[in-house]
Amino acid sequence: MARFDGFVPGRHLIDAFGAGGFRFAEMSHRGSILATPGGIRIWPVLRFAELTLESLKPVFDEAEAIDFLILGIGHEIAFLPPSLRDPLREVGITVEAMATPAAARTYNVLVGEERRVAAALIAVE
Repeated sequence: MARFDGFVPGRHLIDAFGAGGFRFAEMSHRGSILATPGGIRIWPVLRFAELTLESLKPVFDEAEAIDFLILGIGHEIAFLPPSLRDPLREVGITVEAMATPAAARTYNVLVGEERRVAAALIAVE
């Protein structure tokens, strides 16, 4: 299995998650990832508290191709503040925050249905 070096273009299902990382596109990455219609990239967010509009810049950059953002916030459940939710809504993106395992599974289902979805997934052990 190849090691992920920062960005892989295209749509890819999440093959596995846990142990602090993810497997996808015959690659593995230890750490968080951001999957958009344009590709999967390393995402430096390690905890929900680190989530900012700047960390979601690739989502805003591809907003015209995204209807839903699935946000995997680790094992915790937290309320997404309006300061993050409202700017996404303003560009036409609905966001749902959930535990990372559920978010990865939901992302795969929506990609399989050819939906216009992105996922920001915080790695879990």
